[in-house]
Amino acid sequence: MTGTLFSLTFLLAAPFWALMILLPGWSWTRRIIASPLIALPVVLIYAFLIIPAFGEVLPAVANPTLGGVRELLGTADGAAAGWAHMIAFDLFVGRWAWLDARDRGIPHLVLAPILLLTILLGPLGLAAYLAARTRWPLSAPTPAEQGALR
Repeated sequence: MTGTLFSLTFLLAAPFWALMILLPGWSWTRRIIASPLIALPVVLIYAFLIIPAFGEVLPAVANPTLGGVRELLGTADGAAAGWAHMIAFDLFVGRWAWLDARDRGIPHLVLAPILLLTILLGPLGLAAYLAARTRWPLSAPTPAEQGALR
């Protein structure tokens, strides 16, 4: 069961990554990616793996030590839960970057490799996006937009 959940984790996230990277201009992509619920299937896998072991997990994360975390992740269930944790957060960060890039007008040729880096090495993808977005600041709202915000 754990092996199946491990394999299913990325399969559930992959369609959303494909939309963001391969079909950024498709009208349905924005509608789908706009929902933070895209990470929910992976979160449910994480919960399914973590809740039964909550008594072991809570002490390890409430007062983490290298040995305790190593022990926690050193099992099949722990590795699968860790994987689901990473995939859920990487997808959420990728979603945020994709939406933010659209608002800033960041070219997709700049964003796509960053999204790929986020899939593979999440925090490095986040760092790359944070660096890239400084070149495309949000424009100030027009007076009409300011009126609509009030």
